[in-house]
Amino acid sequence: MKLNKLVQFVLASLMVAVITGCAPKADEPAKVELPAGKAFAEGKEIFFVHTEVSDPDIAKLLSDMMTSPVLYVPSLAQVPGEALANVYVFDNGLAGMGPLGFQADVFDNPPGTEGYTPLRRLNVVTWVDPAKAVMFTSVDEIMAAQESGQVTIAQPGVVVNMPFVVWDGGQR
Repeated sequence: MKLNKLVQFVLASLMVAVITGCAPKADEPAKVELPAGKAFAEGKEIFFVHTEVSDPDIAKLLSDMMTSPVLYVPSLAQVPGEALANVYVFDNGLAGMGPLGFQADVFDNPPGTEGYTPLRRLNVVTWVDPAKAVMFTSVDEIMAAQESGQVTIAQPGVVVNMPFVVWDGGQR
């Protein structure tokens, strides 16, 4: 009988120790996980998250793609253009992990540069001849291809909140 009570006491003590060890410290902020997308900015690989978007169809597309909710916030479409940076998404060309099944997105204005903001104006890049597509990793490459007639760029009026989480020289 005494042995049984001793075993119960030891097990209860171990359980308290495990629970206490797993609990966050009172003075530490809570941490969460969000799925990050991989993209490019100024020729470097970056990672970012999608949190909100001004279009309901794109909110669903991004939510399904990332298996994490991207909120539909129609008022984002009213943000003045001078408060936005750009993201370039490809709707044909090289297959890849971009939201439309093609190459990864390309961003301008990464953190640490003038004009950085997580609010991004969506630019849809279309190859005139998808068979001639090459990988772009910078906005300068995209603009040169547009000037030479290789790609067209459309702005559907969609704004996405896309904060960087890892970039050249920094991370959150």
